[in-house]
Amino acid sequence: MKLFHIIALGLLVAAGMTATARADELADIKARGTLVCGTLGTAEPFSFQDPKTREIVGYDVDMCTKVAEALGVKLELKPMAVEARIPELVQGRVDILAANLGWSKERAQQIDYSYSYFVSPQKIMVAADSGIKTLDGLADKRVSALKGSSSEQGVRRVLPKAETVTFQDPSSAFLAVAQGKVDGFCASELILVKLRKQGESTTPMTIIDQPVFVEPWGLGIRKGETAFQEQVNKALAALENSGEAAKIFDKWFGPQTAYGLKRDFKIQEIKG
Repeated sequence: MKLFHIIALGLLVAAGMTATARADELADIKARGTLVCGTLGTAEPFSFQDPKTREIVGYDVDMCTKVAEALGVKLELKPMAVEARIPELVQGRVDILAANLGWSKERAQQIDYSYSYFVSPQKIMVAADSGIKTLDGLADKRVSALKGSSSEQGVRRVLPKAETVTFQDPSSAFLAVAQGKVDGFCASELILVKLRKQGESTTPMTIIDQPVFVEPWGLGIRKGETAFQEQVNKALAALENSGEAAKIFDKWFGPQTAYGLKRDFKIQEIKG
């Protein structure tokens, strides 16, 4: 019985140490003086390599930079593939994710999210001469998406009879549509608009109006890091209230850009 009590006490102490370690993540970041942010680095205009400076820039990068500034630390970017985002975060290789991370129930069971800092309609692009004008027209077709993305999950959920084909990057998924290997490509509307414009001279494409789904994007945070999450949310809320968030949006998506979009959302809590 005494041995049992000793073992039980040991487990409680270990659990307490683990909880303490998680609770100290914010302190660890400040002590280190660096916020390690995981990002894609291949998704213009969210995070991509500037051809002149060779540095990774974009909307996601600017938002994570502002969080780092609010914490009083430097920002370190770590590029990664779509499917590596959550594993890299969970395993502690990055502190936070600013990587086109749409909220989903499945992901929310693995990680926590900050307030939403972007809202993205996920749509499907098809060849202009395909005759496909609605999602129903893709019910039994082949549809591509990025491996491990919420777009992939959305296609499987909304078009269960379609064959989902995954690719590692947007260019490969787009090329598959252009070559007739798949019938459609599901991704963020912004990504589709960019790819359609790039290929309009050789491969005319059209984007189906009806979205597969609309998703809020948040910054990814490890489970249990409540102090860190609160500080991240505080930083994002300050950007919204000061008008800085709107300026960052206009910088990458506004009237003077190729996208010409108007910001129709505000930074706020994601409610699943």
